Amino acid sequence: MHGGTRLIVVEDHAETAEGLKRFLTAVGYQVFVATDMASALCLASSVQFDVLLSDLGLPDGSGWELLKKLSSERRIRAIAFSGHNTPEDRQRSAEAGFLEHLPKPLAPDVLCAAIGRAAAGGISRAA
Repeated sequence: MHGGTRLIVVEDHAETAEGLKRFLTAVGYQVFVATDMASALCLASSVQFDVLLSDLGLPDGSGWELLKKLSSERRIRAIAFSGHNTPEDRQRSAEAGFLEHLPKPLAPDVLCAAIGRAAAGGISRAA
């Protein structure tokens, strides 16, 4: 359905991470899950992936810091998601290099559309 698009999902809340993995796998994505910045960095160095989907609030850093570290090696197509959605948060996500900043709770159709745009290389800074 989604051409085998490979995702790294970074979410520290276990139930949310499992729910995202189940949903995204069911609609055709290959999903790898990390629960913090350290495990996401390790995972990103060991698997090939197309899109990073990261929560911004992580127990050992932030999604912004994670993307900065990963982007020092190569261009990363990334989508942020967060319960913090002020204009300042969205601006900081854009400045960090996230293609989109999605509000929690994630709407399935909005999430899949954002992943599709990111996987295709399109940039949309609105969400």
